[in-house]
Amino acid sequence: MDKFEMIIVIANAGFSGEVMDVARASGAMGGTVVHARGTGRKEAEETFKITVNPEKDLIIIAVNAKVKDDVLKAIYDKAGLNTEANAVAFSVPIDSAVGIK
Repeated sequence: MDKFEMIIVIANAGFSGEVMDVARASGAMGGTVVHARGTGRKEAEETFKITVNPEKDLIIIAVNAKVKDDVLKAIYDKAGLNTEANAVAFSVPIDSAVGIK
């Protein structure tokens, strides 16, 4: 039985399509986008001397564990903190699931 991982990406609003294009090109099949609002804006702006857009896209992607590292690296390289998407991503194991092929 294949193992799966859930990749969670937090990107600036409007960049979910770009993140998903990168993820698909690296082996992901699809994802779910949730519009969200960040809460640590004031602290980040004071600490890092940057402007933080509070509007975010939360992208949830279930992938086969075999492609997880490829997908994470591609997101980092093409939509990461050094891009306008300003995406951060992490993964968590999926212990059990139904409906994932």
